[in-house]
Amino acid sequence: MKAHVWVMLKSTVLDPQGQTIQRALSSLGHAKVQGVRQGKFFVLELDGLSRAEAQSEVERIAKDVLTNPVIEEFRFEVLD
Repeated sequence: MKAHVWVMLKSTVLDPQGQTIQRALSSLGHAKVQGVRQGKFFVLELDGLSRAEAQSEVERIAKDVLTNPVIEEFRFEVLD
């Protein structure tokens, strides 16, 4: 079983890396891109857990290890 976890800065937090990427895109001729937010993507490989246990475990990992809850938010998906 695998889990995909997406971590992004909260919308209220300034994203200087995203702004830099947006400016670079604009200078390369992609002026239609008006905003960029960058984030992190994780693939967790899980073994020996039921789907419900996997969801609980992934949520706990995302909250405790993969994100800074002050400035980041996450979403995840457990795949069979």
